[in-house]
Amino acid sequence: MLLLGAVMFLVIGIAWSRISPIAMGDFKVVYYSSRCLLQHGDPYSERDVLRVYRAEGREPLSEPELDRQVKTRFFYPPTAFTFTVPFALMGYGAGHLIWMFLSSGCLILAAVLMWDLAADFAPMTAGAFLGLFLVNSFWLLMIGNAAGIVVSLSAVTVWCFLRDRFVPAGVLCLAISLALKPHDSGLVWLFFLLAGGTLRKRALQTLLALLVISLPAALWVMHVSPHWMEEMLVNMASFSGVGGIADPGPNGMAGRNMDSLVELQSAVSIFSDNPRIYNSISYGICGVLLVPWVIKTLKIRSSQPRVWLGLAVIAPLSMLPIYHLQHDAKLLLLTIPACSMLWAEGGIVSWLAVSVTGLGIVINGDIFSGIRIMLTRNFFAPQLDFPGKIQTALFTRPAPLILLVMAFFFLWAYTCWPLSSTIETKRPDRTGAPIES
Repeated sequence: MLLLGAVMFLVIGIAWSRISPIAMGDFKVVYYSSRCLLQHGDPYSERDVLRVYRAEGREPLSEPELDRQVKTRFFYPPTAFTFTVPFALMGYGAGHLIWMFLSSGCLILAAVLMWDLAADFAPMTAGAFLGLFLVNSFWLLMIGNAAGIVVSLSAVTVWCFLRDRFVPAGVLCLAISLALKPHDSGLVWLFFLLAGGTLRKRALQTLLALLVISLPAALWVMHVSPHWMEEMLVNMASFSGVGGIADPGPNGMAGRNMDSLVELQSAVSIFSDNPRIYNSISYGICGVLLVPWVIKTLKIRSSQPRVWLGLAVIAPLSMLPIYHLQHDAKLLLLTIPACSMLWAEGGIVSWLAVSVTGLGIVINGDIFSGIRIMLTRNFFAPQLDFPGKIQTALFTRPAPLILLVMAFFFLWAYTCWPLSSTIETKRPDRTGAPIES
């Protein structure tokens, strides 16, 4: 089932990229800014990037203005150039092909490694979920978003650290992931830091590696763009205005396209279109979830299977408090080992784990999103009555809601559920046969 999902992921993703007018659009975001930096321009200046953009002569003159703005208003951190500049050096032809190959290969490898972890408990269940996960990720391959690489490298790191194999590779993978999108993999790193023991050592090694590999790029950017921080914030703000692609309000693009926002604000704003209110509510809820997670993580031993539950909490929780798109929610890959472990427990908790995880994968998947967008075009008008607002939130912005449910469920299992003695004695270094018959 896992291999079938991988084949379908590749076939659909590559086929879609050949016919879609926005193919590799997210790769072009990092490509044009990196090319600009190579030409000693300011990668955070729309004017400088636009000069390179037009000189390349690759985009059609009839391109929508929004598409052009997305590609020329850069908002990744300077550390990202550590990874993106080599692709810009290759030129677009070779660069986008290697990026596509790396993105798809890393995601399939990450799924296989997560199956290896989950197979300690329920190999069939894990194979089904991971196959479904890959099939629902074809848009990520077509659009070329960096989240495909970031999420995959985070999952590879988890396998390396918990299996205690290829540790230097795991350290490098997490360092690159943090350099590209720290808001995706930041809580993964924090988990290793808080868990103590060998995992804390790995986290500190990763921090050192991050400093070593990203410092040259950061210094380079600060030299050519001394005001990069202000420019980056301006670029981000240009998309988060009313009706923008990063506007979590009810009139924004959240829920209207395949790159929909999954942050909790996008659902809360349906009930109160006031940034102070929906931001405060979202931060408050996420803070309430984060505190017991931190306390529990400080107390666990890294040799316990409970580490998978700790990682399963932060996979959805990482998406909720700040700006994240549906592509970033592929981090749910880290919930599969925990779900498989709870499925092996049997009883009500096993069915809850499978139901919640399955819904999370489906709702944040590309197939469901495409169908939902086509069926809910008339739900975007702001509703005045409370039942209408609930309906609008459920039908147009279900992704943050299911992520919140997943975070609550796995946090409850992490902090309160007593794992059976059979599960508790299983170590991250696999021994014996799978528990699932």
